[in-house]
Amino acid sequence: MGKRVVVGMSGGVDSAVAAWLLKAQGFEVVGVFMKNWEDDDTDEYCTSRADLVDAAAVCDVIGIELVAVNFAAAYRERVFAHFLREYEAGRTPNPDVLCNSEIKFEAFLDHALGLGADHIATGHYARVRKAPREPSRVELLKAVDATKDQSYFLHRLSQRQLAPALFPLGDFTKREVRALALRLGIPTHAKKDSTGICFIGERPFRDFLARYLPRSPGPIVTLEGVRVGEHVGLAYYTLGQRQGLGIGGTREGRAAPWFVAGKDAARNALIVVQGHDHPRLYADEVTVDDVHWIAGVAPPLPLTAAAKTRYRMADASCELVAADAGLVARFTAPQWAPTPGQYLVVYDGEVCLGGGVILRTAQAPRRVEVAA
Repeated sequence: MGKRVVVGMSGGVDSAVAAWLLKAQGFEVVGVFMKNWEDDDTDEYCTSRADLVDAAAVCDVIGIELVAVNFAAAYRERVFAHFLREYEAGRTPNPDVLCNSEIKFEAFLDHALGLGADHIATGHYARVRKAPREPSRVELLKAVDATKDQSYFLHRLSQRQLAPALFPLGDFTKREVRALALRLGIPTHAKKDSTGICFIGERPFRDFLARYLPRSPGPIVTLEGVRVGEHVGLAYYTLGQRQGLGIGGTREGRAAPWFVAGKDAARNALIVVQGHDHPRLYADEVTVDDVHWIAGVAPPLPLTAAAKTRYRMADASCELVAADAGLVARFTAPQWAPTPGQYLVVYDGEVCLGGGVILRTAQAPRRVEVAA
C-alpha cells in the first residue's frame, strides 16, 4: 500500500499485534509511545517506564521505528482537571472516555499528522466502516469479540478523528490475538492486560483521590434515616458501590450486603440500602447532557434504540426523547445503578451512535432525615 500509519504503542500485546498486522498488510508503520501521567512517576504504581521498555522490545521484533512523546500536560488540562471537578461535585466520571477523545485521538492524531501519517491506529477492539448509504461518513462499530468490545470508550470520537483511524483487532478475539503474538514471538504475548484508569494503576483509589480532594466525613444512613456508619467524603463513593463502606454485611441479624443508593449533599449523608436487587438501586430513565453524536448531527427523535449506562452492562432497549438538558432515555426494563457522571452510550445494532453524560435518574435519592 505504501501508506504511512502511526500506531499508538502501549507496551501491551494488543497494540503489538495491531502494528504487526498493519505492517503485514503493506503499510509503512511507525510506533508512538504516549506518556500521559508524570505526577508520581514511580515504579510502584506507574508502569510507564516498564511499558516503554516493552514497547521498544516489541517494535524491535516487528522491525518498526518507535517514537516517545509526552502528553502529560495536555492530559492534566483536558482530562484530569475534569476528573477532579466531577468527583468534587459528587459524580463519578469515566476519564478513559475523555482520554480517547482528547488525547489518544486528538493530541496523538495531531502528532501523527505531523509525522506524515495517512492513518492512525490503536489496539482497541472496535471497527470502522464507511456508512452504507453515505460513503462520506464513517461509522464506529462494535468489535467481533463482544467480551472485549471497546466502542463504549470511543463513542465521543468525531468524524475527523474516526476517518483516519484503523482498528486492526476489531475482527479478532482476544484469544486469537494472544495466540498470534505467541506464534510471532512478540515478547508481550502473555503480558497481563492493564486495568483501571491509566494514571492510577493498581494503587488504592481512595488514597490517590485524597491527595487532590479534601476528606469530608459524614453519616452513612438508611432510607429511613437510621445512622449505620460514617463515610470519609461523598466524593469517594459511587452509586451501586458495595466494597469499602466499612459497615459490614449484617445489621439486626440480616445478612444482605449494603450498597450505595444515593448522596444527600445538603446534609453530607451517604444513603445505603441492603441487597443487590433493592428497588432503590434501579431507575427507569436517565437524563443526559453533553451529548455527542458520531455522525455530527442528532438522529430524528424520538428514537427507539439500545443503550448501556455502564461499560460491562448489556445493551438495553430504550426510547430516546429530546430534553432541555440534552435527552432522556426511557428504558423498557429498569437499569441497575445508573450513575451521574458516567456515560450513556447509544447503539443501533452494531453501530455506535454516540452518547452523553448521565445528569440524573428518574429515581434520584429523596431527602432522608439523619437520626440523632
